[in-house]
Amino acid sequence: MLKRFPHYKQMDEMDCGATCLRIIFKHYGKLVSIHKIRKLCQTTKNGVNLLGISEAAEKLGFRTYGVRLSLEQLKEVELPCILHWNQNHFVVLHKIRSGKYYLSDPAAGLLSYEEKEFAKNWFSTKELHAGLSLILSPGPDFYQIDEEEPELKLEWTKIFTYFFKYKKLFLQLILGMLLGTVLSLIAPFLTQSVVDIGINTKNISFINLILIAQLMLFVGSTAVSFIRSWIMLHISTRVNISILTDLLIKLMKLPMNFFDLKTHGDIMQRMSDQQRIESFLTGSTLNTLFSLVNMVIFGTLLIIYNKTIFLVFFAATVLYTLWILAFMKYRRQLDEKRFKIASENQTYMVEMIQSIKDIKLNNAQKQKRWGWEALQAKLFKFKVESLALAQYQSIGSMAINQAKGILITYISAKSVIDGDITLGGMMAIQYIVGMVSSPVESLLGFMQSFQDAKISLERLNEIYETEEEENIQKDYLRQLPENKTIEIKNLTFRYFGAGNDPIFTKLNLTFPEGKTTAIVGTSGSGKTTIIKLLLRYYNAEEGEILIGGKKLDQIDFGLWRDSCGSVLQENYIYADTIERNIAINDEFADKTLLNDAINVANMEDFIANEPFGLATKIGTAGKGISQGQRQRLMIARAVYKNPAYIFLDEATNSLDANNEKEIVEKLDQFFNNRTVIVVAHRLSTVKNADNIIVLEKGAVIEQGTHQELTALRGSYYELVKNQLELGN
Repeated sequence: MLKRFPHYKQMDEMDCGATCLRIIFKHYGKLVSIHKIRKLCQTTKNGVNLLGISEAAEKLGFRTYGVRLSLEQLKEVELPCILHWNQNHFVVLHKIRSGKYYLSDPAAGLLSYEEKEFAKNWFSTKELHAGLSLILSPGPDFYQIDEEEPELKLEWTKIFTYFFKYKKLFLQLILGMLLGTVLSLIAPFLTQSVVDIGINTKNISFINLILIAQLMLFVGSTAVSFIRSWIMLHISTRVNISILTDLLIKLMKLPMNFFDLKTHGDIMQRMSDQQRIESFLTGSTLNTLFSLVNMVIFGTLLIIYNKTIFLVFFAATVLYTLWILAFMKYRRQLDEKRFKIASENQTYMVEMIQSIKDIKLNNAQKQKRWGWEALQAKLFKFKVESLALAQYQSIGSMAINQAKGILITYISAKSVIDGDITLGGMMAIQYIVGMVSSPVESLLGFMQSFQDAKISLERLNEIYETEEEENIQKDYLRQLPENKTIEIKNLTFRYFGAGNDPIFTKLNLTFPEGKTTAIVGTSGSGKTTIIKLLLRYYNAEEGEILIGGKKLDQIDFGLWRDSCGSVLQENYIYADTIERNIAINDEFADKTLLNDAINVANMEDFIANEPFGLATKIGTAGKGISQGQRQRLMIARAVYKNPAYIFLDEATNSLDANNEKEIVEKLDQFFNNRTVIVVAHRLSTVKNADNIIVLEKGAVIEQGTHQELTALRGSYYELVKNQLELGN
């Protein structure tokens, strides 16, 4: 028997390149985690390029060769290889036979194409009859890779721990279920008694008594059902909050670059995935447990009544189960497609809402609407596929159930005619069959819910398996060194993504304690990147950052960020009061620090003109306030922390001349005895700095005070001469 070519599904839409490499590793007998491959491929939120896949493969022991090939040339290369597909995707080609091309597509599964259709998807353009491919073959180092890395495990034990504290409530639920089963068990006997005794003996008093008993059973069953529903609501709500809270805690612990690699839609869809897990555990699992008890009890009762009918029911149930299971694979594929489309849709909607002003300013409403409509068309197509699958399942299920019902009715009626059972017995059998059929449907629904929960847990596990920003096993410094001087030594850094050039190479800088250092330079010279490296947004590729001689990565993250006040270009305004936007890290604002921050940021007039002063609510992302007011708010937020270090990135570029003059004067006083780094173009912001560093293409080209650099008449002079009005 031929071995089936391996396949993995991509976790999200940007994972196709890394997943292709993982598939090829599996083909050659090695299991490598998607996290490791993704990191080596340098996958970003924009995906990965062929260079990134090639570099990752070579680091893991492959020889690679990226080339553009024709169809005839492709037939001669060593397979499997990776192909660039539809200009925005990667697939693995593993076999060409009899004019058919066999692919392992991370998004769609194992597929085959006729040559014409294959060429249409692979060729770069209609004019260019060739496509990009990455040919791979294992080198000597490939076989030296460490032992196989385990694949992501579904850790249901972690999920079940959320329910342990509700053991008593679960015991009450189980008792309620058993009581409901007992009450249901009595019902067929009462029905048989009404027909066989009450009607046959024409005893109306007996019939009345039985009907009263049935009414009491109904009241009891309804009460038990109501209590069960309230207990379930209590458990499910609390568990849902606990799971979501822990997910948010985990997200907050992840490194900042994680959020550079994921779209809004990817993260939000994963957060909604936990609801499917909670629903499965609190709904499907308990109901199935209850159904299994019912199935055993009523199945036994059916055997007692009529073995032939039980065998018919059992055979139909097996057929029904096989029919449902046949669609499980397609359900999984549709669910993965649903996640991808929903993620794209959510990301697009967030982007459109956030950028609505730019859309209108550029008259791009039509283009953006068309983009949205294209996504809705994909969503409609997905819904059509989902409906078709559901209908195929439903038609087959209904046909099997209907045939089963007709056959059981025929056998029951014949048994009554032959005198094997009474008419009341026939009615009881019909009731019992109904009670046994319901658990079977519930059990199959459980299997589908389990599949959904399993897929969701796989996606959530990707977040839980991501390495946290702060290593809990590492002993961090819990106190800043006495010396607050910052040193950057031999630092090399490039942004994540294959083919990116280094921003810095062997950079050396010193920011003395208690002094103000300004960084100036043209756009793209690396000014903001230095600030982000110091704030620990990213880790350096080589070299080190020292704080008083201690490595920055040895200092506790919380301690360091508490010690840093920053005004960046992308700081966020929350939909909250002015006070809560300034004192965002305190439950109750320190009034002294708050007043000092307001004073330094020159916000008194702004706050006085607001209807509720500090308690005035600001809209999401700062709606309702100007750019200048927004920037003053950010300065106040940084000052409120009373930090040892201040990092300002174009902190006054939106201020009018009067406000800027006053705020700069107040900031100069606030800077006393603090280590300050200022990134700016404006002369007013940098001229009083103790040292000015001029950057160009990631390298220091000049350094000194304002007077020294002006006298030098070099790059600094050229940058600010218009502001200085020095002429030539």
